Amino acid sequence: MTRRHKARETRTAYSKSRPPRRAKSSAAALASEHPEQGKWTYDDWARLPDDGTRYEVIDGELYMTPPPSVSHQFTIANLLDAMSTFVRTRQLGFVLPLPIGVRLPNQPVPLEPDIIFVSAARKAIIGKEYIEGVPDLIVEILSPGNWMYDRHDKFRLYQTSGVPEYWIVDYRAKTVEVFVLEEGEFTLIGKWGVEETASSRGVSSLRMSVADNLRDE
Repeated sequence: MTRRHKARETRTAYSKSRPPRRAKSSAAALASEHPEQGKWTYDDWARLPDDGTRYEVIDGELYMTPPPSVSHQFTIANLLDAMSTFVRTRQLGFVLPLPIGVRLPNQPVPLEPDIIFVSAARKAIIGKEYIEGVPDLIVEILSPGNWMYDRHDKFRLYQTSGVPEYWIVDYRAKTVEVFVLEEGEFTLIGKWGVEETASSRGVSSLRMSVADNLRDE
């Protein structure tokens, strides 16, 4: 099976990848089963293999992100632990890591952010399968293969979908950038590095030490 490759940092639909492990038909037949870019649906996405690759669809276009690095996963674990402890002890809501499906407005296929926060007041958007609506805060952790995707494609989508707060975490540069939605557009309210403490505007009193949470252990 061949996969069309989009000219972006994040690998998009099919190029140089193996056919799904469960597939039994020929490569040519498999290729014909998949839609063109811009025409991917929920059903198309649901048929993709569970092979460790993150498959996401934005406005009908398929994006593929390879399995994350160990440093990426250490960063998720550190942030998740710190955020969950903070939110849980104050009964503010719910912190959930990937793989968690988030179905944003006008996007039938759920995305998989690295970490999300849903406030207790908005618990109703947490469905049995997916988050059905806009989380209060989304965190994406940059990797060498997806930084353009998170900074541009997802940035625009989260902005137009009305995500109140978006964190971009770069474990290589040891920085945390926090954007908040103001009059329909994301505004950068702070970029914090090592020896600094990042803070949230939407989650009351949430402060995160960059050095403590962006470490490889």
